Amino acid sequence: MKVKILVVDDEKNVRRSICGILEDAGYEVFSAGSGEECLELLQKTSFDLVFLDVWLPGKNGLEVLAEIKRHMPQQYVLIISGHGTIGSAVRATKLGAFDFIEKPLSGEKILLVLEHALRQRQLEAENQNLRDLLRQETVMIGSSVPMQALRQQIQFAGPTEARILIYGENGTGKELVSRLLHLSSQRRDQAFEDVNCAAIPEDLIESELFGNTQGAFTGATESRKGKFELADKGTLFLDEVGDMSLKTQAKVLRVLDDLRFHPLGSDTAVEVDVRVIAATNKNLEKEISEGRFREDLFFRLNVIPFEVPPLRQRSEDIKDLVDHFLVHFARRNGKPTKRIELDAVNKLREYHWPGNVRELRNIIERVVIMEPGNEVHLHHLPKAIQAATPINNAHPLNFQEAKLEFEREFLQERLLENNWNITRTALTVGMGRTSLHRKIKAFKIRPK
Repeated sequence: MKVKILVVDDEKNVRRSICGILEDAGYEVFSAGSGEECLELLQKTSFDLVFLDVWLPGKNGLEVLAEIKRHMPQQYVLIISGHGTIGSAVRATKLGAFDFIEKPLSGEKILLVLEHALRQRQLEAENQNLRDLLRQETVMIGSSVPMQALRQQIQFAGPTEARILIYGENGTGKELVSRLLHLSSQRRDQAFEDVNCAAIPEDLIESELFGNTQGAFTGATESRKGKFELADKGTLFLDEVGDMSLKTQAKVLRVLDDLRFHPLGSDTAVEVDVRVIAATNKNLEKEISEGRFREDLFFRLNVIPFEVPPLRQRSEDIKDLVDHFLVHFARRNGKPTKRIELDAVNKLREYHWPGNVRELRNIIERVVIMEPGNEVHLHHLPKAIQAATPINNAHPLNFQEAKLEFEREFLQERLLENNWNITRTALTVGMGRTSLHRKIKAFKIRPK
């Protein structure tokens, strides 16, 4: 689609000249000889940009600009004038003009300013799309009691400066909670930086957190800022903090105490003002007792503990989550929005969800993309979900029994997903074939 431009000038020759330059450059051009005609055209047609002369009969250009911005604040306007003054240029800018160009107008000047304006317009549109996407990605879905309690915790703790430690299984939404805490804080307009402590190799984690100078270590070809410095005045999210080495834990502890550190290879200290939010899927108190996590760092991070419930403990939220993901992925992939049948919803509620919300999200994305039609039926879902049975809570298990039961159900679900292909299942769960055979025999797992 061509870029549409409106040229407004009371001098016919000037209009013809500007229109000719723009048309030769491939733009679709319209023209008007007065401010009133300009406003009338803007009511009928959407333009990407308006060239507006200051000296017009009737309403002058600045009056027209003020009216445009009053009714169409996002409209891009370039002011042109043959009698330009600093005062009129300042006033035009204050009224919202993108730029102020003086006559005589050369083709090169017109196209250069136009190119800058269109690039800026595109950047603003992309930023708005990113903000809209971020808003969609930071929506907490569900009205169950655990989710209501979690929202209340965020409401209370978000606006404070307190450090927060978020507990939860993989895929429950710990990062989402951290972002919501940031967005509800006084630091919401500052940076939010995140580090997955389990995904970065031990020899690179310190550089990632604290930065480094050029030549600080082999491969350090340039100086770079670390996450602590990038998050200055904002929030730093340390995900999977339980996987951080004891050496790195000691350095993080020192930064939390002093709010200053030395980048690798530097003698100059960097001072920061950072709110730290951490998350883990591990029992840190057990990690402390076994010597894998520092108790003093735990107390620094665990000022306000949060618990994100697993999906199996909030099954009443599954329908809302599914509906949300169906709309989200339909829009993202240009697909019609599907509706889900009740029998499929019931089976989703019976499933154990070892991967939690992330697993549900992935399943719905796959269904939206791969399955034809406008309805989601039970047979569209993975075999493990189709075979799910309600969890029996009549006889509470102790920890060891619950762990074994979960392991048995997990292996049975993976075997179903892989059609009882032992080799493929062993690869999927990260286990040797012999070990998997032993588990199948020990748990007396049989094909359904």
